[in-house]
Amino acid sequence: MTSRRNAMSALGLGAAGLLWETGCGGEKKRIIGVVPKGRAHLFWQSVQAGAIAASRETAVEISWNGPATETDFNAQLQIVDSMINRRVDAICLAPIDKKAMVSVVERAAAQKIPVIIFDSPIDTDKFVSQIATDNYAAGAMAADRMGEILGGKGEVVIVAVQPGAASTMARESGFEETLAKKFPGIKILDKRYGMADYAKSLAVTENMLTAHPGATGLFASNESSAAGAAQCLRSRGGKIKMVGFDSSAPLIEDLRKGIIDSLVVQQPFKMGYESVIAAVNQLAGKPVEKIQNLEPKLVTAQNVDTPEIKELVNPDLKKYLP
Repeated sequence: MTSRRNAMSALGLGAAGLLWETGCGGEKKRIIGVVPKGRAHLFWQSVQAGAIAASRETAVEISWNGPATETDFNAQLQIVDSMINRRVDAICLAPIDKKAMVSVVERAAAQKIPVIIFDSPIDTDKFVSQIATDNYAAGAMAADRMGEILGGKGEVVIVAVQPGAASTMARESGFEETLAKKFPGIKILDKRYGMADYAKSLAVTENMLTAHPGATGLFASNESSAAGAAQCLRSRGGKIKMVGFDSSAPLIEDLRKGIIDSLVVQQPFKMGYESVIAAVNQLAGKPVEKIQNLEPKLVTAQNVDTPEIKELVNPDLKKYLP
């Protein structure tokens, strides 16, 4: 990967520079804690693969741990607290809630443990670097696609994720505000939260489409909401145009079948990779960019088989994950 080679060139240090002498004369790897919002979805598995790729190139050890669900910020707080107490060398964190996670980030910073924020912003500046998709722009990209496929006219519903999740809130704002500005002929009829859960996303989609039988478009703002919405559309039939977010094998299959028109996808492998590289650079006293935005991509039936998109939607996880 070109981005990996560039990052390593910028890093400018070998494995030996990331080791220190222990009291008994041996060498011990630095440990970087990586804490996702959840573990189940392909997105987080891709982040983990990227983090492992970076760890192999820099001779650090990854301590990967996240809550079972993307709504359990209490479990995430406990995980980060435990890493601080263990005195890991750095922490890479995808905050479930932009306010609830402030306390542990600031505690880590106070104890001189550098924190890299990835995927979703947080309401404090006590972090070294933030590496995330430009989520507002990604939502605007989804709105542009919706405006195109509806011909500038229609009625849409939104399967949102959860209140307090900064990344998905930004996507939803980008979608809503871009539609209002550029496509005044498209009206948003309803918006409900699937709470990062497949079954709940399916249920709220069914409820909204029952309440609004005239809906012509649907936007789902993450992998679980898109999966639930797509399942509803498969069972209902009809001609609702759906723009989803993130990818998985079932979502790509639905895209090929025409159930989903398009997906806005992120670069999760690169997100995990660059987060660990930022932590390693900080520990080595190298300069680290405060805000690093990753570009979203639009996946359609026309480009899904191109090499660039294949690498994003079908990463070689077996190369990195157990």
